[in-house]
Amino acid sequence: MAEKALADEKPEVRSAAAASLGEMGAKTSIPKLKDATDDPEPTVVFAAAHSLIQLHDHYGYEVYYEILTGERKGSKGLIASQTAILKDPKKMAELGIQEGIGFIPYAGMGWEAVKVIRQDDSSPLRAAAVKILIEDPDPQTTKALEDALSDKHWAVRAVAVEALAKRDDPSVLDVVTPYMYDEKNAVKYTAAAAVLRLSAIKDSRAPVRLEGRRGKPAAGGVE
Repeated sequence: MAEKALADEKPEVRSAAAASLGEMGAKTSIPKLKDATDDPEPTVVFAAAHSLIQLHDHYGYEVYYEILTGERKGSKGLIASQTAILKDPKKMAELGIQEGIGFIPYAGMGWEAVKVIRQDDSSPLRAAAVKILIEDPDPQTTKALEDALSDKHWAVRAVAVEALAKRDDPSVLDVVTPYMYDEKNAVKYTAAAAVLRLSAIKDSRAPVRLEGRRGKPAAGGVE
């Protein structure tokens, strides 16, 4: 019934169906959920992506990678089918609210986030995408997170620093360290904590293994 509902004419029904398949642990529905990530309604796409991640299918990360970078690896993606929506700052800001504003990594910064959204900015959604991508093991995502460090909005930069630290890959130390001198305190403090964490991992020679989509170690990766 849930799979059938993925084709319902009402987007709220399709979205609920996609979400329920993840909650049910319906791994046999993964192909249909992948198809749903090309739905014309963004809320359905997010629900399907979330369910794929719940089902431990890394394809779900592709949607959030696309939100952050503007392109999805290996498929046409939401940008290709809904360019107008994702290039509309107000719509992107609304989507950020719908996805939840819990991405802000520091207490007491809620008002700053509200001001960003009131400016019809898409940064809340990009920051939320960064938080989700922390768990994506693809090395290509590491590069995307490094690029996010130069985002014009402090919220995205701060979350990108946090994400790189939590991926426990000390090879990004040289990339993260300069942000200890960022103009925003939130970014500076997060970068300082990240440097301490990654330096400790480097000193302990803790093994880090990042795998590509095909499950093979990335070329030049750290093990």
